Amino acid sequence: MIEILAMLSASAAAGMRIGIPLLIIGLLQGSNLWSQTPILSHISSPILLGCLTSLSLLEFFASKKLLGQRIMQVVQLFLSPLVGAIMGLAVASATATPNWLIALIGGLLALVLQLVQIGWFYRLRGLPLWAVFLQDTLCIALVLFAFDAPWQGGLIALILLWFAVRSAKQWYDWRFKSQVYVNKSY
Repeated sequence: MIEILAMLSASAAAGMRIGIPLLIIGLLQGSNLWSQTPILSHISSPILLGCLTSLSLLEFFASKKLLGQRIMQVVQLFLSPLVGAIMGLAVASATATPNWLIALIGGLLALVLQLVQIGWFYRLRGLPLWAVFLQDTLCIALVLFAFDAPWQGGLIALILLWFAVRSAKQWYDWRFKSQVYVNKSY
């Protein structure tokens, strides 16, 4: 059960950012940078370190501007399921659950959280700066919780999933009410 909560926590972090969680996972493994991480263990550590550091800095600085948010959201939308699967497999390696199921759940959770971010971005016409800083902080905290406090990290991931479901219902109601209003005005 603890491995599943840790996997949810790590995958939720991948649903917010791509480079930062992968960079932190590698740095937490010590001198064996990414040696226990699926797919990434086949790439040279110095090259991976340089690429992930660059991507993390790009995510951090680009997410503070409206155009940067739009560009990063397209990249993150396509890469978040893959990174969510990698993060889930990296954290929950000692569980009896099949790897394909862990990868599927991790990838889907990351995708759902990324879609919710995109929805809020378009509904609010850009994320406020405080929300972007909250995402960065929460992303780092979820990766650290996945290793040090999986119960808390898993609980936060489940709360984020609940928030995603509530947001989808709110958007559906908002859209339905706006259509009813438009139809009545004719």
